[in-house]
Amino acid sequence: MSEELPGLDLERLRAHLDRVAPGMAAGPLSGEVITGGKSNLTYVVTDGTGSWVVRRPPLGHVLATAHDMAREYRVMTALRDTAVPVPRTHLLCEDAEVLGAPFYVMEYVAGTPIRTEEQIAPLGPEGTRAVAEALITTLGDLHAVVPEEVGLGDFGRPEGFLERQVRRWRKQLDASRSRDIPGIDELHEKLARTLPEQSAPAIVHGDYRLDNVLVTDKGEIGAVLDWEMATLGDPLVDLGLMLVYQRQPVDGRSATTAEGYPSPEELVAMYARSTGRDVSRLGWYVALGCFKLAVIAEGIHFRHAQGLTVGAGFDRIGEVVAPLVANAHAMLKED
Repeated sequence: MSEELPGLDLERLRAHLDRVAPGMAAGPLSGEVITGGKSNLTYVVTDGTGSWVVRRPPLGHVLATAHDMAREYRVMTALRDTAVPVPRTHLLCEDAEVLGAPFYVMEYVAGTPIRTEEQIAPLGPEGTRAVAEALITTLGDLHAVVPEEVGLGDFGRPEGFLERQVRRWRKQLDASRSRDIPGIDELHEKLARTLPEQSAPAIVHGDYRLDNVLVTDKGEIGAVLDWEMATLGDPLVDLGLMLVYQRQPVDGRSATTAEGYPSPEELVAMYARSTGRDVSRLGWYVALGCFKLAVIAEGIHFRHAQGLTVGAGFDRIGEVVAPLVANAHAMLKED
């Protein structure tokens, strides 16, 4: 493991652990980055005996992201004793003086965030189907949690949630307009005009998909990760966005196209059976998910055009916007 970790001073971390959690770390710390760059930074840290995960905002981010750390930590802590598999949380530090930004420490959970056909292929068709079924079951388990019973009654504002979502992503679009996008303004107008009656409120993950969970060697879901967008609202937005990722993968070798992976229609039927929720207007939620991802992609395209992105792949991100808009319009015709 490398001792040079951008954004993580191991000596300062060790000193903080010794102050607030004496005995947690028994020896010198070493670590490695397991994700980094555009999202929150995640590290595995070990003292040679035990291992933990440290998570902090990206380098250079301002204090607004402190909210992300506290939000993730709070929701995972609240879900600890529910049917939703989450890493056990150990401590939250909102003092930016320690590592230069707020951070938290949680349990290390073994597993893989599966993205490609190659990663899921060893499970075979039956194992692939089992993972997808577990993904849906876990989503239903999350949406069955009563927020007030786990201390999350004030975690969001469910009233008017869908209207605010449509308005929010329109504002995001307006902030990153750099070219004409045929059909996107009409899409926003139709989404706003055809709002469904909201499903009973629940805890919303905000970015629920196969590669935001850890799959164990046995093909089980070991933990649900990446809770920075969690809130209270209409849970069908989670199902809708998950289907967008399945219908329109970033590349043709997505794990969701592997043999054995259920069709979107099968997954919706599983969810409806397990939750009892009305999914008759799900096309609207899928269209909202397409709009959201189109706006995000356009924002990345806008920043890339200004030379503000670093890394490979950004030069083509703008190409996904038009297909997402077209898919959304098609879903609204079916809805």
